[in-house]
Amino acid sequence: MSVLKVIEVLGNSKVSFEDAVKNVVKEASKSVKNIKSVYVKDMQVTVENNLVVQYRVTTKVCFGIMETK
Repeated sequence: MSVLKVIEVLGNSKVSFEDAVKNVVKEASKSVKNIKSVYVKDMQVTVENNLVVQYRVTTKVCFGIMETK
């Protein structure tokens, strides 16, 4: 039987939404192992002088819980 856990993680990037999601996976994988999927819950941008300067994502990171024997 497989048991999964979900955590909410925020990420950002100055490049794109896709890059922001990649940053979430990169940083989350430093402390969370066995990541199975990432669901993008919300997307936002910050704007300065009528230009997009930062992309932000709110994600749900799903990972398997490792069994100890």
